Amino acid sequence: MAGRGRIGTDESGKGDYFGPLVVGGVYVRDGADEDFLRGLEVRDSKRISDRRVAFMAGEIAKRLPHSRVAIGPARYNELYDSLGNLNRILAWAHARAIENLAGEWPEISRAVTDKFGDDAYVARALMKRGRELELVQKVRAEEDVAVAAASIVARAGFLAGLERLSKKAGLPLPKGASASVEEAARRLVQKKGRDALREFAKVHFKTTSRLCLEGD
Repeated sequence: MAGRGRIGTDESGKGDYFGPLVVGGVYVRDGADEDFLRGLEVRDSKRISDRRVAFMAGEIAKRLPHSRVAIGPARYNELYDSLGNLNRILAWAHARAIENLAGEWPEISRAVTDKFGDDAYVARALMKRGRELELVQKVRAEEDVAVAAASIVARAGFLAGLERLSKKAGLPLPKGASASVEEAARRLVQKKGRDALREFAKVHFKTTSRLCLEGD
């Protein structure tokens, strides 16, 4: 893949109870862009501190064409209610990130995405321009610097979105789906009511069921 211009896409937030689901897309045009990303030491964002992710995302945004598709919890819950399938939501967001870049840069002919389900999900979600591209989906796609860069862009968007929601909630909303997350959800329900969860959390997670059982 090295030396070939392509879009990379990856997501962040799908395993986090609180916060948005974010897909990032980055267009790596040539070897110079690849050298820049390697010099920045891009890699899977899960292996990078939050502070470093924010810095790296800023540097990537200054240099490379990029796209970020963020689905806040309220909209995410609406989509999940209607689609009933996380992979269909992910496919739409990956496809949107690809379309945003491919529409602006007509020379793009290839996209590489992190594989999260059947290949057909993303392929079906693409529109006319996206369907003209060669679409590569693979496990551990972050080994490609384009996808690693997209992972960082997505993660920075997720972290920023989670911080905004924490301010709105009036309490820290932790990452992940741990015991501390459940405790924060309990405090949020006490403060704002159970219905408010849909504004801050992905309510199909088992965390919500446990809170509901407590209230019975």
